[in-house]
Amino acid sequence: MEETIEKKTFLTKLKNLWNYFSTYEKIWFISIAVLAVVLAIIFPEEDVGGVNGWIILTLYLVDILANILCELLISKQSKWNFIVSLVVEVTEIAICIVCAYRFATMATTLFFWIPVDIISFINWNRHKDNNDDKLTVVRKLTGWQEVLVILGIIVWTIGVGYLLTLIDVEYGILADNPVLENVVCYLDACASVVGIANGLFILFRFREQWIAWYIEALLETAINIIAGQWILLSLKAGYFTNTTYGYIKWTKYIKDKQQETIQAEHNKQLSAETA
Repeated sequence: MEETIEKKTFLTKLKNLWNYFSTYEKIWFISIAVLAVVLAIIFPEEDVGGVNGWIILTLYLVDILANILCELLISKQSKWNFIVSLVVEVTEIAICIVCAYRFATMATTLFFWIPVDIISFINWNRHKDNNDDKLTVVRKLTGWQEVLVILGIIVWTIGVGYLLTLIDVEYGILADNPVLENVVCYLDACASVVGIANGLFILFRFREQWIAWYIEALLETAINIIAGQWILLSLKAGYFTNTTYGYIKWTKYIKDKQQETIQAEHNKQLSAETA
């Protein structure tokens, strides 16, 4: 009897999880997952530094599936995206180690993203929407904040990019082409700092995190093409489509909240005048 109840409860939870996502979100997730598998079959990974190509391919697939689930949860303003994001961070650190490249991204992931994911989960949990506790209240940046962020990104890219070019790696996915290796150093530096901006925007619930994600997706796409990581391009396709979707959803939410505030102030004023 107890086993039957537990089984029903588990099935109910799975059903609720399935119904939590819209038809579009389900189709999007399945489409990216299928595309990733197809690319994995067409472009199998070669061994790198003695590591079997199938191990690298498995890491790529785990990274893609966890990433697209995380993307969906962010677009739905769900705090649980940060728990899934921890899986993403660990997987991406492993990929950087195995491929012996993107050391700026690896350091950023280890020392920035993992702590920020944990802090963000706590912060989002404290800012639940009054009408729907599954939603987190989100907002947008001011003009001067955007200028400071842009200046910080430029300085970081030049400084860290140069330092990365000084690192001598005997093996790795780009070890045979020093020029491209140096180009990726600067792209990696820029992607890492845009990622930091993105992480801070998410932590403080700013809509501009989607714009930062657009830029990072472009940089990541360039790096993946240079490194011949074709399977990861399926993830970038997912980024571009879901980032648009998420930006629209967050923007609509912010506008609706602003309208509610204006209406509440108006009603308050009318009540005061009537009294």
